[in-house]
Amino acid sequence: MAVNLYDVAYSVEKAIRESAEYKQLKQMYDVVNSDEGAKRLFESFRNIQLSLQQKQMMGEEITQAEVEQAQKQVALVQQHDKISKLMEAEQRMSMVVNELNQIMLKPLEELYGSMEQQ
Repeated sequence: MAVNLYDVAYSVEKAIRESAEYKQLKQMYDVVNSDEGAKRLFESFRNIQLSLQQKQMMGEEITQAEVEQAQKQVALVQQHDKISKLMEAEQRMSMVVNELNQIMLKPLEELYGSMEQQ
């Protein structure tokens, strides 16, 4: 019997939505977004993060001023209780996704790993 990978993927999506990690992440995201000050600070932090990532991906140099601005923003975000809890929840969810990714890619790693050993 052939397995429909898309059906399995949608089952994984549903399981993620029902997981404790996702529910905690969503709850903390809603908490941050319901607080206007926290929301603005978090959006500012995300914008700086995305801007630096884009520059890095395009091979552009990140200036010392940009690094210092990012460090200041990180310090502010870490001091904000609601945002730091959201970031902790993001980190836990990211770990789950990385572990799922490793599991899903294991057949390919085994295949290509065995080809390298030949």
